[in-house]
Amino acid sequence: MSTTDPFAQFDAWLQEAVAAEPTLPEAMTLATVSADGHPSTRMVLLKGHGPHGFVFYTNFHSTKGLQLLGNPNASLCFHWKTLRRQVRIDGPATPVSDVEADAYFASRPRGSQVGAWASEQSKPVDSRDILEARVRDLDAAYDGRDVPRPPHWSGFRLVPSRIEFWTDRPDRLHDRLVFDREGDGWRESRLQP
Repeated sequence: MSTTDPFAQFDAWLQEAVAAEPTLPEAMTLATVSADGHPSTRMVLLKGHGPHGFVFYTNFHSTKGLQLLGNPNASLCFHWKTLRRQVRIDGPATPVSDVEADAYFASRPRGSQVGAWASEQSKPVDSRDILEARVRDLDAAYDGRDVPRPPHWSGFRLVPSRIEFWTDRPDRLHDRLVFDREGDGWRESRLQP
């Protein structure tokens, strides 16, 4: 593997993962950091990617939303077990435009749209029944109408400063190819396993 374009390499690997992985090849670990320096990780779904960055969506009031709004530095990790590969991506994440968020929200299933209004993501709830009642009430309130995007629901675009492609190799002599951003281009290097 060698290319001067890490986005072309990512596209090729993602296409192979879509063909080979049984479930959610677009799933990625997102790591953020709290105001007091504690890391936090969770799985999110990639909803767009390219030279402009890697896009995912969330509630800005969620733990990840609040952490990214407070400290934009984040890390993504794709792990494709079937292919014995992973990709790590580091860089700042900034909110997507309202136009982009509106367009993606409109493409979501209606149940997910209602759920974005019903869930106070990451906040405690006394019972699942309370959450499900909120969903029913909101679904009825929007009956026959489009569900608008909540103002606190949007996306982030992580613009990479570093991308690492990792491939499993025998005897733990794994292949690690790294691209570090340099101005408008990339510096390619190989790391020892």
